[in-house]
Amino acid sequence: MVRKLAYSVSEREHWISAAGGLFGILVVLWVGQVWIGGHAGMLAIASMGSSAVLLFAAPHGAMSQPWPVFGGHMVSALIGVTCARWLGDDTMLTASLAVALSIAAMYSLRCLHPPGGATAMYAVLGGETVHALGYGYLFSPVLLNIAVLLAVAVAFNYPFAWRRYPQVWHHRSKGVDETAEKIMIPHSSLVYALSQIDTFVDVSEEDLQRIYALALADQSQTTTIPS
Repeated sequence: MVRKLAYSVSEREHWISAAGGLFGILVVLWVGQVWIGGHAGMLAIASMGSSAVLLFAAPHGAMSQPWPVFGGHMVSALIGVTCARWLGDDTMLTASLAVALSIAAMYSLRCLHPPGGATAMYAVLGGETVHALGYGYLFSPVLLNIAVLLAVAVAFNYPFAWRRYPQVWHHRSKGVDETAEKIMIPHSSLVYALSQIDTFVDVSEEDLQRIYALALADQSQTTTIPS
């Protein structure tokens, strides 16, 4: 049931997501190649590919919003470079510790973004080319890649009214607002419910309210239909 609900999107949405990923990564690669040049233009693209999945396939997710994308990659890159520089030659332990510390830091800074773990790990395992960049790795290519990918995500998702990205810039549709106003779940109740689950839920409070309102509306219509 969980799997079925998670993938309950239209075929149109599948192809829009795929097109967004194609366009986003193509622009990141092109800008990196022009700005940095040579093989350096390919750095950090692996983790950007993971970010593209979130930005274009799950644009409403909490992990897909600009602060988690920016903060998650940047703090992870900082931790990865620091670990690579100061924790010796045991790359297995160093890479593992870099990922672990990145997770802890992203949680603390409220910018949990899974691809950040890959950015931290690549700072350790990327070889001499990456190690030679030092803390410059944070700015070129990581920050450059993030800025380009976020810009493409905002521009690409804008024409599609149902793809509100970033969410904070957009208001809910009037029809859903009117319904939700009558049956709004108090913020404190949502916080309590999530604390009882005690695991990260990648959905915004706004979308939780929308899902609840639409489900109740559908249930009401179903129960009022004469048998």
